Amino acid sequence: MKKGQAVVITGKIRLKRFDPAYCGGQEKTATKARTEALGEQIGALQPLLYANARHAVLLIFQGMDASGKDGAVRTVLKSVNPAGVETANFKVPSAEESAHDFLWRIHRAVPRHGNIGVFNRSHYEAVLAERVLGLVPRKVWTRRYQQIVDFERMLVENGVLVLKFYLHISRKEQAARFKERLANPEKNWKFSHADLATRQHWGDYIDAYEDMINETSHPLARWHIVPADRNWYRDHLIAESVVRALKNLKMTWPKPTEDLSKVRID
Repeated sequence: MKKGQAVVITGKIRLKRFDPAYCGGQEKTATKARTEALGEQIGALQPLLYANARHAVLLIFQGMDASGKDGAVRTVLKSVNPAGVETANFKVPSAEESAHDFLWRIHRAVPRHGNIGVFNRSHYEAVLAERVLGLVPRKVWTRRYQQIVDFERMLVENGVLVLKFYLHISRKEQAARFKERLANPEKNWKFSHADLATRQHWGDYIDAYEDMINETSHPLARWHIVPADRNWYRDHLIAESVVRALKNLKMTWPKPTEDLSKVRID
């Protein structure tokens, strides 16, 4: 992994070569302080995004259970005006959603220009859970890779900045977090037996994630691999990537559409 940056995928990878506990030799307290500052920058850049209304930013989070998707969103966007954030969490499709193509419900949830959107799980479940659980045949989910790439290309070409984060957690750390949920009454609600069922398919899911990254990390929307065993480092890398992407939009405050020099307020 590159020191201080999430790995942006530009070629074929093997997930076993990435250390989920990597932290680049950074110190926890100082890193958390930098993350706080980055979060404030995101909060300051969001009104500029809204004022221009020419782009939307879509943050996509994928990862095994307990990899910290909720925690990352909470930390990275805590300084952003909630009115400027749209969130979606894609669970098992409803009857209505199942009656359409797999991207139908996704497109409806894409944020409007000027806003930041968050997908906590996303259209990628169609090549992850649906693949591992055998809900669709191989010939269906293999076609979906290119369909997803084409969909994201269309979004980018229409002003949506797509940032994709795979939160890479180890099986050992996941077990520790599950045990914490069982031991802490305030976290009992987070525990689900379904998580244990998913854990039994760990190897299959890792294979599916690896294929997902290799097949859908395209030039307009690269995957970022984020080591997730250390929450504080995970959040720092994501916040840093979001700030960098927003700054690369090179936004300026829009000029007024009328002459304000003549406005008088009594």
